[in-house]
Amino acid sequence: MTTERPRIAMIADERETLRGFLEFHRATLAMKCDGLSDEDLRRQSMPPSTLSLLGLVRHMAEVERNWFRRVMGGEDIPLVWSDSFDFQAAYDAREATRAEAFAAWEAEMAHARRIEAEAESLDVTAHAARWGTDVSLRTVMQHVILEYGRHNGHADLLREGIDGTVGT
Repeated sequence: MTTERPRIAMIADERETLRGFLEFHRATLAMKCDGLSDEDLRRQSMPPSTLSLLGLVRHMAEVERNWFRRVMGGEDIPLVWSDSFDFQAAYDAREATRAEAFAAWEAEMAHARRIEAEAESLDVTAHAARWGTDVSLRTVMQHVILEYGRHNGHADLLREGIDGTVGT
């Protein structure tokens, strides 16, 4: 499997720019996992950390679910891997498989794309109960892009440690 990253339009309106960067970062994480076995994907960075590529995929499924479905969509649903809203639970991928992690992540991205596309504008707001404040779709998209950017840096190091692959 070879993931191709979409080209980001260098001249576009704000929404298309945010959408482009979000898709670029989603594809980057998938690329970091290309060609690896479940065992490789579960390989942890260094004790005591449970950080692994599969853990990052699971975590990003939670991030997508929380920000797009729970906050912007107002859905009263639990996290994927924790009924007690423990966002750290997703990182523990010791028993996880590519199939289950990617299925959850892909499902959450599909929901996120739908919610974003159906929103009238980036100025649409929703209440983020966890923080006790309203947020705009613009802020949510920027936050999720930042989450991917940070975790894709982790993915770079994890992948290099697995098989020496560097870059994107």
